[in-house]
Amino acid sequence: MLKEKYQELLDLGTKLQVKNGDVREEGGKLHIKGTTTYQYEKNQLWDKIKTYPNWENEIAADIKVEKTDIYGVYTVKSGDTLSKIAKGHFGDAKRYMEIFNLNKDILTNPDLIKVGQKLKIPNK
Repeated sequence: MLKEKYQELLDLGTKLQVKNGDVREEGGKLHIKGTTTYQYEKNQLWDKIKTYPNWENEIAADIKVEKTDIYGVYTVKSGDTLSKIAKGHFGDAKRYMEIFNLNKDILTNPDLIKVGQKLKIPNK
């Protein structure tokens, strides 16, 4: 069964709190529908889908995004810096000030971020 093969993907959808989720097997494909809060979560789901061999023939996904004002919310991990986060999301570490400026409500210094902080990531 395809649901078993893609269980890690379905678990990720649960972890990301996908709304209006619907998963069904039909015609040899796993049909997945749902709505993420931000594009960031949608991209995480698609990145996971693409790790499975032969996914193109087994998955039909319709993932919508609820909010488009920002790209998403990132939780700071040990070892993160704003430059590292900017490099990961934009491919350019020099764009760290865009993240800082969007998060001035919780950050006072771009060099001082804490593990567990939830930072808004601007749209690319």
